Amino acid sequence: MNVGLKTQILPAGEAATAAAARWLADGGLVGFPTETVYGLGADATNPAAVARLYQAKGRPAFNPLIAHVNDLAAARRIAHFDTLALALAEAFWPGPLTLVLPKTSDCAVADLATAGLDTVAIRIPAHPVARDILRAFDRPVVAPSANLSGHVSPTTAAHVQSDLEGRIDLIVDGGAVAVGVESTIIGCFDAPMLLRPGGLPRDAIERVLGRALVQLPEDAGNDTGAPLAPGMLASHYAPRTPVRLNADRVEAGEALLAFGPAAIPGADAAQVVMNLSPRGDLTEAAANLFGYLRALDLKGARAIAVMPVPHHGLGEAINDRLRRAAVGRE
Repeated sequence: MNVGLKTQILPAGEAATAAAARWLADGGLVGFPTETVYGLGADATNPAAVARLYQAKGRPAFNPLIAHVNDLAAARRIAHFDTLALALAEAFWPGPLTLVLPKTSDCAVADLATAGLDTVAIRIPAHPVARDILRAFDRPVVAPSANLSGHVSPTTAAHVQSDLEGRIDLIVDGGAVAVGVESTIIGCFDAPMLLRPGGLPRDAIERVLGRALVQLPEDAGNDTGAPLAPGMLASHYAPRTPVRLNADRVEAGEALLAFGPAAIPGADAAQVVMNLSPRGDLTEAAANLFGYLRALDLKGARAIAVMPVPHHGLGEAINDRLRRAAVGRE
């Protein structure tokens, strides 16, 4: 990787789609919007491009990547689908759901992208810009969040530029994303397992399956071994400012990440206050989460105090990201 190269930024459209496909074909790196967060795309079948992506993000090489494809036919060329996996794909793709499935014998995704596992993580994104790029390129694209590894995930093109200017070739600016947290990841093992909560709530998945998802043990996402899926490292999505969870008051020198209409003691004296959703709407809170964490991280506060967020629906994904942001910083 030639750090210091000039990163091109283009507004979403036909010219940007064509440029993205050209860069991907040449082994380049492209930031583009999905409905969840901005992804950093590379040709999933090109080990050199995948290695360059790891280097640009500073990402541990044992952390697997999600392969993004344009349709179910493309997904079935690289993974085996059982009845339950197919039901989930048909119900929720395109959308914020990633399935971890056994690789086919001729799976084109590079071993480096699957971290040497015999499974592959796959998603069909719903964002029209992402779909246009995938159609134009016509090969699987690995696309982790377009940020430095461990930093707060990007929900605008400006966030991508802030982290990766000079490290990647192109950013396609498609505006702010809609969902704001990464995809839900389901391991399609002997029994379907929730590997990472995300933009598709657990209850919607369980309704389609007709059964409860197996819960991954809390200590399964650690920083010492190879994770089963992307986004499972214990310390992840982290701002540089320490994060203090479930705050019931604001201490001196702290910024406040609030939720809902109620105030907590000390809020009036907070260095700065940003409210994920003044009306207590979890969809709005998810869309604002990473952008607000990034903004608060720039304020020079001693810490970021975070008010409790309900754990139901999208709150499960929000609390997962907040917990990972706070690891080693509380």
